[in-house]
Amino acid sequence: MGDPGTPLFTLDKYPFYQLNRVANRYNTLIESRLREISIDVPSWRVLMILGEVEPLSIGRIADKAVINLSTMMRIIQRMRRDGLVLSFANAKDGRVTDVSLTPAGRNKLAQARDITAPVYKQLIADFSESDFDKLIDLLTRLNDNLTRLAPMA
Repeated sequence: MGDPGTPLFTLDKYPFYQLNRVANRYNTLIESRLREISIDVPSWRVLMILGEVEPLSIGRIADKAVINLSTMMRIIQRMRRDGLVLSFANAKDGRVTDVSLTPAGRNKLAQARDITAPVYKQLIADFSESDFDKLIDLLTRLNDNLTRLAPMA
């Protein structure tokens, strides 16, 4: 019933409709909380990505954040202006720009984690560990299938 190519198609059974609903509602909720600490959702994504591994190239950050490269470059410029990140030429390839967090960026990341963690805890409160692991596995498989259909550049 989730196959849009059949007459039995039902929007509620279409996984991408459900994924978009969840992502939009989550981002809207998170956005209002992040405003309290003067950042937006794209900056939060950058902070979370660099909080996991740094330095990273702007291209890798864009890929991980699912934001196009030119938009990501503007986000990084704004974050650099706000003192949250540093950008510098990659040591092995000067054409690549790497990004890392500043102490202010690490502080903002800690604030962002504190303010978003309660939302996350509430969202997964009624999931068992195995249900949640299954959800992540299924989403990963969907992404892998999409990557095989249209490899990312």
